[in-house]
Amino acid sequence: MEDASKTVQITIDSDSGIPIWLQLRNRLVYLIGSGHFAVGDKLPTVRELAVDLGINYNTVSKVYQDIERDGYIASYRGRGTFVSDKYLSNAGAADNEADSLVDDFIRQCREFGIPRQDIVSLVERRLREAE
Repeated sequence: MEDASKTVQITIDSDSGIPIWLQLRNRLVYLIGSGHFAVGDKLPTVRELAVDLGINYNTVSKVYQDIERDGYIASYRGRGTFVSDKYLSNAGAADNEADSLVDDFIRQCREFGIPRQDIVSLVERRLREAE
């Protein structure tokens, strides 16, 4: 196991229109999935990351809870937060970053109660508008 000495390569763009918690979540998931943080690596504490990024402690805490629920990390009282291998069982569903983004989009749509067909229609409409 490594300590949290690896540089956390995260930048937050407050002008992007993407919520800060989602930017942080996506970046952490990417860093873990890409191998920057390996299974067993210790992550910075919630407080350290909040200070480093200049964002609210509760935002970082929410992200850590979210990615812990998804199996990317495991927290141990008094020891810290470590990269977990539980997310690997879902790795086949998100082979690359684009798949991961789509998975997140679908999950969020479902959380908002958007029916499957409406999700498909939304994506088709946005693709047409982008062309």
